[in-house]
Amino acid sequence: MTDCLFCKIVAREIEAEIVLETERALAFRDINPQAPTHVLVVPKAHHADAAALAEADDGLADDVLKAAHAVAVQEGVAPGGYRIVFNTGAGAGQTVFHVHAHVLGGRDLTWPPG
Repeated sequence: MTDCLFCKIVAREIEAEIVLETERALAFRDINPQAPTHVLVVPKAHHADAAALAEADDGLADDVLKAAHAVAVQEGVAPGGYRIVFNTGAGAGQTVFHVHAHVLGGRDLTWPPG
């Protein structure tokens, strides 16, 4: 999509601090971090939200989750615990409509979040 922020990051048209790249996923630091570690993991292919990603049914959701875990290991938050969050739809707080997983860690993450 030509007007999608995350597609532009994947295409390297917009700069981002990339922390991990796989064949089908890209991970970069969130510009408004909510935890000491806050990395977004996106599929390189455009899908609007987690529901669309699940319907793609080609193993892409698995690749995104594997990349999210790899980020947690790389960032050193895996041993203590981390959170993976997908916001799906505006009512859930999704503001960029290219599916993305938030990898959060580095502090106690209470539930419910907020």
